[in-house]
Order: sequence, then structure tokens, then C-alpha cells
Amino acid sequence: MPESHHPTSRPLYRAADLRPLLSPRSIAVVGASARQGSFGERTVHHLAGFTGRLHLVNSRYDRLGERPCHPSLTALPEVPDLVVAATPMEAAEAVLEECVTLGVGALVLYAAGFAETARPERVALQARLVARARQGRVRLVGPNCLGLVDYASGAWASFMSVPKPWRPLSGPAIGIVSQSGNLGFALAQATEAGAAVGRILTCGNSADVDVADYVAALAEDPSCSAIALLFEGLSEPRRLLEAAELAWANDKPLVVHKLATGASGAEAALSHTGSLAGSEAAYRAAFARCGAVMAEQYEGLLELTSFLAKAPPPRAAGVAVVSTSGGSAIMAADRAEARGVAMPQPGEAARAVLEARIPEFGSARNPCDVTAQVLTDPDSLRACAGALLADLAYGALIMPNGFAYDTATPRYAMLDALAAEHGKPACIVWTSQYLEGPGAREAEALPRVALFRSMDRCMAALAAWQARAALRASGRPAPRRVAPPGAAAAVAALLDRAAGPVLTEREAKAVLAAYGIPVVTETLAADADAAVAAAEAAGYPVVLKVESPDLPHKTEAGVIRLDLRDAAAVREAHATILANAARAAPRARINGVLVQPMVPAGIEMMVGATRDPLFGPTVLVGLGGILVELLRDSALALAPVGREEALDMLGRLKGAKLLDGFRNLPAVDRDTLAGIVQRVSELAADHAWRIAEIDVNPVICAGTRQVAVDALIALRQPLAQHG
Repeated sequence: MPESHHPTSRPLYRAADLRPLLSPRSIAVVGASARQGSFGERTVHHLAGFTGRLHLVNSRYDRLGERPCHPSLTALPEVPDLVVAATPMEAAEAVLEECVTLGVGALVLYAAGFAETARPERVALQARLVARARQGRVRLVGPNCLGLVDYASGAWASFMSVPKPWRPLSGPAIGIVSQSGNLGFALAQATEAGAAVGRILTCGNSADVDVADYVAALAEDPSCSAIALLFEGLSEPRRLLEAAELAWANDKPLVVHKLATGASGAEAALSHTGSLAGSEAAYRAAFARCGAVMAEQYEGLLELTSFLAKAPPPRAAGVAVVSTSGGSAIMAADRAEARGVAMPQPGEAARAVLEARIPEFGSARNPCDVTAQVLTDPDSLRACAGALLADLAYGALIMPNGFAYDTATPRYAMLDALAAEHGKPACIVWTSQYLEGPGAREAEALPRVALFRSMDRCMAALAAWQARAALRASGRPAPRRVAPPGAAAAVAALLDRAAGPVLTEREAKAVLAAYGIPVVTETLAADADAAVAAAEAAGYPVVLKVESPDLPHKTEAGVIRLDLRDAAAVREAHATILANAARAAPRARINGVLVQPMVPAGIEMMVGATRDPLFGPTVLVGLGGILVELLRDSALALAPVGREEALDMLGRLKGAKLLDGFRNLPAVDRDTLAGIVQRVSELAADHAWRIAEIDVNPVICAGTRQVAVDALIALRQPLAQHG
């Protein structure tokens, strides 16, 4: 569950802070028991292989098996690094107090019934535990937790039936960090299928130690090759982002799957921006900013983490596929195209090898179908795979596995050897539905081969690998400000003069113009005669809109008329939109009617911003006009953004090809549009405590001519200004 009961905010615990918890030299189990199946009995059983010193505590026993049992922590021959409390909730404070008195380094509390019950007295009890633990410098895990496991030392401080590694670990291994103990241990069962998992770290109620602390500690742990993080939500996610930055600084891949992805609060949003910028989008933007990789599916979290742990930096963007099945080859091409993974054709040297070794009914191209003839000529598969890995166009090789059978296992070892020789990763896609069939463990355990049970997840992993490498190569340059020097002060003055919680369109455009965002010119007309005069001055065709702070959604209210080409049309439109305004909101304040020149056709885009309650200001871009609601195609980032990040946002849109010209639509200059995104992001960041939402929709774009023709800015309510 989200960690909603922290008494106070605090800095991250780092590896040194959590040393007694993650690398204990001695462990004491309070509540050790002889009762079969009890948490105390199960914990002692799991700790039988612990390489450090194990102490048992229970005043009811003198001995448990071959081990002495002590009446209290005080009676132990030493102060343990870690205490595991397999005791009822009622004993928690007494156990903690003894830990504080002795100077114990860390405490794991299994007991449930604390803040997760939402009962005020239980919430208060948990808060007291945390305050006392921090005062006494005891790192507290839980309560309501399943514990943690370190396979290397045998510190299996959990009552769960611990998944056993299929073979001993050799070298760095994956660390699993999970808010959910059940799902964390479920992920760790991948060890029985050959995955190199070194630690399982769960935190229950996250009263003190939480997933952010675990990530920070693993980021500095040389025995950890990559981090798989599963979580639901955090009350202070910026601590997790700080931990992710540590992982990035140590070049430690962090792969995240977030549960609870609903867009909370979207239904109450005033603007399109607010309805599109949900909590999941904000989390994705935050993790992208700090270099973490998102796993779309729980089922693919360990696959992706294992791949990134094994794969060296990519040497080329292209991916080659060598298959014994034409169907699998086609599947690979389909999923590569869907995921944006390049599959170029082989160069002359590789093509010559393929043509010499593949029968004429196969395919000597990429994807490569070597056919079932490899059964009679096994060396042909090695030759073709080696030729593709040697080709400078390819950074990785995929080999689909059609059937699970024992005799295929040598192929995987051959692939691992070739991957080592060429310094490139190889991927096996297990297309057989005998998911744990012969060869699966062997393939998973190879150091340079990654096993996937989905072609789509394989291609997604390769795309993420390449994107992560590109981000590392770019150095993540700090955003360079593009708004005019006096923009922030000018807009602060404009906002001070605002009469209500929603700016009029004219007021909103004045704010945008102060930041250098091009806006359409307009005149406010008090009556029909003034509207005609303004139209004559602007030149036909024109647009008429009612200006009212009480009608933020003008299209829905029917108070806009477009493409008016003469005075008669202006007069008729003027009467119609005022009547519509009266019907839509009889008490609406009407300032007059705006008269604007009709902007020539182009691609309609939307640029907006909102203040996420957890991450602060965010900026969003998407297809605009009526398409914003129909397609919901948008990209979001934390504000402010730089030019490269703004361009990346445009490239992430599903409809990005529209920007390059489509049929009779004009192309859009992406640099110019990225500049508008930057300026809106700076506006949102500069005034995060005053502006709730910005909606610039549409921005009509044709080449470098890009003009905002409508805008909405909603201000934060006074009580929220200190939130």
C-alpha cells in the first residue's frame, strides 16, 4: 500500500545506513518457536544456511534443536546487527525499546494490525514506533511485512517459503524491491527458473525503511547488477527519484513496474490538460527524467531487468533475427516495427554467408529463416548467427525458440559464446507454450543470453536498452531557458490583476505572449456594430467568440463561430453566440465578443501544463482541436523541459507522422513547436504556486507559422497555495 503514514520527511537511507539490515553479521529472531508452521519456526528454518551468527530469543525455551534459546535480547552474548520480530502486534513497542537500548542496527516487524487498519489508535501506534526507531537509530522494516532475503549470505529473514536458486550465484545479481511482499516473493521464484536474483527486499507498511531506501542502497551495492522495482505509490515520490538518480550515477539499470495506474483527479480537471495528465503519466515522466526504465507488464519486469543486467552498451541500433521458422521470423518483423526497432538488411559479407548456408526455400535476409535444415547441418546455424553478430549494422541478435526439447540446449551455449565473442547481447524468444520446458533454465542462466517469453516484450526491451544508452550518451543537458528575461515578473503582475479563478481568453493570451508564445490578435467588441468594425479592420474571414470568465469551454457552450466572410455573417453570428451563452449559463458575466482573424488551416496541436500533487509542474503536448478528446494522444514531462526533451515529447506522439506532412496537410517545423512547449513549461514552473492548469488549444501549425488561437489558464485556490 502507499506509504501514507510517515511522521516526518527524511533524507534517503544509503547503503552505509542500511548495512546492518542488508549485510548483517549477526541476526536474532525474537519469537523463535518449536511450533511447526509458526512465523518464528519458519524464520529459524530459513536462516539455517546463514553464514553469520544466529541467535534465538524466546523465554519459553532453553534450547531449540541444536541452538541455545535466550530469554531476551539483553541476555544475548552480543548485540545483533538485525533483529527479526516474529511476535504479536502488542509486543512491538517492547521489542523496539530493547533494540534501542542495546543499539541494534535494524529491526524487521512481521506483525500486522497497524496503520493499514486506518484505526486512529493503530495509526498513532505505528507513528510512535517510527519516531522511537529513528530517535534510537534503529532502521525499521514493516510492520505488516514479509521480510527480506540475501541469497549470497543466507540471510533469509522471512517467514515465507523462500524460492531456492536453481544453481549457486556467481557474480552480481538482480535485486528485487517490492512494496507488495507477496508479489515480490512471487517475482523471486524466477530463481528456480534460472534467473540470477540476489536479493528480495520488501517493506510492508513502509513506516520507516521504504522502497526508495532500498533502491538507494542497491544503487551503491557492487553485488547488485540491476534493480527490479515493483510499487504502488508513495507520498513523497521525489525521494524515490533521488534514489533513481543514484542508480543512474552508478550506471545501475533500474526497471520499474508501477501498480495503481489510475488517473486520480482527472474527472475533476477543468481543462483537457488536466484530464490527460494522470498520475501514471506523471510517474512515467519522472522516471524517464532520471533514467529509469518502465516495464509495461508485471510479467515482463524480471525479463527486462535481467536483459539490462546482462547487455553491454549497444554497438549499433539494428537488430538481426535468425530463426528456424518463417512464422517466427515474420512475428519478429511485425513486433520490431510496432516497437520502432530497426531491422536493416545484412551487409555484403554477412549476406554471402547466409546465401551459402541457407537453402533456397529459406530466407537469406533479415529476418533470416535458416529453415529446419539446421537439424541436418547444425553448423549452419552457428555460421549464420556468427555472420549476423559480426555485421556492424547489428547491435543484438534474436533467436526464436520454436520447441522445448533437450537437444536444443547446445544451441543456447553456442549463442552465448558468439555473443561473448562479438560483445553483443543475444535474445532467445521462447515461442513454445511449454514455458518451463527443457532448456529454459539453461538459457536463462547464461551470462550473455536473455530469455523472453514474448516477442513483443523482447522488442520493447531492445528499444528501452537503446533509449537508455542514448540518454547516457547525451549526458542529459540541463534545460536552457528560452523565455524573455522579464517574463516571470510581467506575468506575476498580470496574475495579480486577475478578477477570478479562471482567466479570460484575452488575459490568458497576454500571459502567453509575455513568454514569447505567438498568439492570434483580437479585438473585444461591445456590440454588433463594433464587431463588424473590428472585422473590417482585421480583414475577412474572421472568428467570433463570447468572452466570459464563466464559460471556459466555449465550443461546448456554442459561443464560437468560424470563417465569417462578411458583415451580415458577423451580425448573425454575434446574435447567435450571445443567445447560446445565455442558454448555457444564464448568470454568466459577458465582457463582450472577441473578433479575431481566421488563421489559415494547419495541424492543430495542444500544449498545456498542470501541477501534479506529487511531482509539481508538468507540461503536456498532443494533437489538438477535437482530436484531443477523440485520440487522447499526448506526451507529458516534468516542467521545465529543454529543447531535446521537448523534441522527444513530439516524437513520442502516436500521430507524430502528421507533423512531417500527411496527404494535403502542411508539415510542421518541430523546432518551432518544441520552443512553444519549452515556453509553456517555463511558465508553469515559474508560477507553479499560482497556476493550476494551462490549456493552449489549438495551436495551429503550418511550417514555422504556429499561432495559439485559444487559451485557458486556471489559477490555484488561495488555500492550496501552501500545499
